[in-house]
Amino acid sequence: MTESPLIPCLRYRDASKAIDWLCSNFGFEPQLVVPSKGNVIQHAQLRLGNSMVMLGSVQPDSEYGKLMKQPAEAGGCTQSIYLVVRDPDAVYKKVKAAGAKIAMEIKDEDYGGRGFACHDLEGHLWSIGSYDPWN
Repeated sequence: MTESPLIPCLRYRDASKAIDWLCSNFGFEPQLVVPSKGNVIQHAQLRLGNSMVMLGSVQPDSEYGKLMKQPAEAGGCTQSIYLVVRDPDAVYKKVKAAGAKIAMEIKDEDYGGRGFACHDLEGHLWSIGSYDPWN
């Protein structure tokens, strides 16, 4: 296998609202959204360039749901997603205006690039910056 894509998977209590928020503020575009009854999103794929995040509704009684905890249930975040952007200052302003809780203020990094960290509307931690480890 020459390529091994790594795709983060998240769960949200209100997955529909999370999809709208992630698309509006981080620039994702829905590739696939599989809804079911009761405002449940069984599965969603959001693309940003050649990257993707998959998400769905919290379903604590499902086999996969029993393996997942929300940040509030875990007592904080246990991982973070890093998103490479061209203009971190513009994204910072946008997410702050959209109510994101800023975890680390925007700054220039010693190792290159500029970035910040924020919690999305359900507490997942996102690090956003211009540092691209592939370049």
